[in-house]
Amino acid sequence: MTISRRDVLLGATATAALVPLAARAQTSEVVIGVIYPFSGGSAQQGVDAQKAYETALEVINKDTDFDLPLAKGEGLPGLGGAKVRLVFADHQADPQKGRAEAERLITQEKVSAIIGTYQSAVAVTVSQICERYQIPFVSADNSSPSLHRRGLKYYFRAAPHDEMYSAAMFDFFDALKKKGTKIETLSLFHEDTIFGTDSGNAQAKIAGERGYKIVSDIKYRANSPSLSAEVQQLKSANADVLMPSSYTTDGILLVKTMGELGYKPNAIVAQDAGFSEKALYDAVGDKLEGVISRGTFSLDLAQKRPMVGKINEMFKARSGKDFNDLTSRQFMGLIILADAINRAKSADGEKIRDALAATDIPGEQTIMPWKRVKFDEAGQNNDADPVLLQYVGGKFVTIFPPQAAIAEAIWPMK
Repeated sequence: MTISRRDVLLGATATAALVPLAARAQTSEVVIGVIYPFSGGSAQQGVDAQKAYETALEVINKDTDFDLPLAKGEGLPGLGGAKVRLVFADHQADPQKGRAEAERLITQEKVSAIIGTYQSAVAVTVSQICERYQIPFVSADNSSPSLHRRGLKYYFRAAPHDEMYSAAMFDFFDALKKKGTKIETLSLFHEDTIFGTDSGNAQAKIAGERGYKIVSDIKYRANSPSLSAEVQQLKSANADVLMPSSYTTDGILLVKTMGELGYKPNAIVAQDAGFSEKALYDAVGDKLEGVISRGTFSLDLAQKRPMVGKINEMFKARSGKDFNDLTSRQFMGLIILADAINRAKSADGEKIRDALAATDIPGEQTIMPWKRVKFDEAGQNNDADPVLLQYVGGKFVTIFPPQAAIAEAIWPMK
């Protein structure tokens, strides 16, 4: 019997019709929503985040041969080589805009998961929408401890939260005191969103437990046009350590106001955020020699793990910058999420959620100085070890903990 080309085409069409649409779609691409501020005062954070995610996307979708999940081969082997596609959305640093954009990504763009968001206040509303629609939310760079304590099933965070970061700061203080350094009094300075509030609460709690005296605890309005009154209070208190929790524009204003009012603290140990951003150091870095910030990433790790340096070069080619604490967390967040989608062998939200819950990635297969990535029942990775970095000579060097340090801390700051 002779079979015509027309019969072959008809047969192929009939066979394809028997395959569910979702199954066919998932073999070509998986769509992930990425929510950040791309306009307004925090727009640069969104731009940097996009470059970090695009770098991770290259590792996932192309054969880059690093010792990372999905770096060998192209796409998601668990889904027949399907590629990951990112859809970016602008939350404008507004929690309600974030809520609306999350819902749009889920209902219109049909994303299988969402990752974000820089501001913790926006993560609150975005994660609530994801929970409602049973879509996983990966909190790549939000550090407020309360985020993973709301009983959400679809919330996951691989990086440390501010209680973990703050504990590392006080471990550092304790170690310096044992060497004879005078550290008795602290000034807490934090903005009034969930990030600053949670950070201030965590630091106050640990200070009390470890016997440090808080001589000023100042909560200020985020994006305030003036910080003169607050800085005058800090100057009068004259604590041994100033501990700011501020985003970039507030951090720049703080440092400028300190200079104008002649306030020169003995030491600044910052809760990251603005104090990890190149924009802040471009603006006021000459006044910040010796400032210390917490983090989860150190480029010094490239000395022990060469792939860290190579991936950093990929990011730098896109952004003109080295990885920092935020962009490194964003990069790893997408790698971890894509790894779970691959193991789930599905674009279904519930299956991806279950795969995320089963994640167990050794620290050596990340670009971070972490023990591993493994989530507890609340979706928090408790094996992400913080580091402390000091700004010296125009770059950050790791000073704590001892096993990660490449330099001794300069104390007091210059």
